[in-house]
Amino acid sequence: MSKTWEHYHHASRHHERAAYHYKEAAKYDEVEEHEKAAHHAYLAHGHSQHAIHHDAEAAKLHAEQYDRSATAASEQAAKKKSTA
Repeated sequence: MSKTWEHYHHASRHHERAAYHYKEAAKYDEVEEHEKAAHHAYLAHGHSQHAIHHDAEAAKLHAEQYDRSATAASEQAAKKKSTA
């Protein structure tokens, strides 16, 4: 698996975990167990931050890969023009 897809995979897992903890926080908040709700909200926030990090890393790697292929394609096109 490429590094880009690894980051997307990790981001996905962290988004899932964040959603779970946000739901748990909401449940505990409804029954006024604020300490448990705060704990789950804290965990959800951490997973969200990790997901954002992995999303950003994946996007950066994707952009670098795209730039390399775009540069190679434009160099190839320039060579064809100069030989024609």
